Amino acid sequence: MNTKIFLVRHGETIDNARQIMQGQTQGELNEKGREQARQVAERLASEQIDAVIASDLHRAVQTAEYIAQPHHLEVTTTALMRERDWGSFTGRFIPDLKGEVWPDDIESEETLLLRARAFLLYIVATYPGKRVVAVGHGIFNKAVLAVYAKCPMREVQRMMNAEVRILTTSAESTASASVTSALASSTAVVPTAMASAKGTPAATTGSATAE
Repeated sequence: MNTKIFLVRHGETIDNARQIMQGQTQGELNEKGREQARQVAERLASEQIDAVIASDLHRAVQTAEYIAQPHHLEVTTTALMRERDWGSFTGRFIPDLKGEVWPDDIESEETLLLRARAFLLYIVATYPGKRVVAVGHGIFNKAVLAVYAKCPMREVQRMMNAEVRILTTSAESTASASVTSALASSTAVVPTAMASAKGTPAATTGSATAE
């Protein structure tokens, strides 16, 4: 039984606009981000939506609340969808990170991918055959897409703020998804450079460089 997932990245935040690495800080949508969230809500208002799930970080919950309102649904939160923990890079100006060696306190790519796979398993087990909006973050969503497509993260085009991509999956296909195939080589590069060209956006409104 297939579950359809409308995977969404949160709207633009104050720190996105300032190019600050947010990581697992709460974040706050700016006016552009709120308008982006309203636009996604309008686009999805005519869709049958059975549940709205979000990261438990504030910027994702804010975005999800806009989307849930036309459907009269409550937002369910999960820590599984939190953004990658950027350790001591958190709170720093992203352009300053270029060329720096990554510190040991950044969440590993393998751990991130395992969390993404656990999220997909949670969704298909909890909402079999349903249509679910899931609001997450730039790098976490990229990990979800890599597990879903069974490809390295570096081959996944990063989602822009308030972008939507649609996934259709089942318990069987998700259970067979390989984290190993989604692993990419670790490189000491600025995080905003970790994207290429896999995935077809279903909608795009806005952009940003910070997660």
